[in-house]
Order: sequence, then C-alpha cells, then structure tokens
Amino acid sequence: MTDMFLDFMLGPMRGIGDFYFEHQMVFNTIVVGIALFALIRKRKGKQAKEQS
Repeated sequence: MTDMFLDFMLGPMRGIGDFYFEHQMVFNTIVVGIALFALIRKRKGKQAKEQS
C-alpha cells in the first residue's frame, strides 16, 4: 500500500531516484571532481592576480 502512495505522489521521480541510488558512487565521484576542479582553478586564478 505504501508503494502505491509513493508511486502516485512521486510519479517519475521515483524511477529517477532508483537510478541515482543504483549509480550513486559514479554521480558522487563526478560531483566531488567538479568541486575540486573549481577549487584548484580558483586558487590558480588568485595566485596569478597576486603575481601581476
């Protein structure tokens, strides 16, 4: 019965959530990689401004 209510309330988001949870390690790795890339890029830009 609970599954019926969840299917009704969440609709297509339930399938998207299932897909995310199955591939959570891949998605989290991508997000952390993007965050690290942004931090490194920000630090290099700050160092370049200090040298100028």
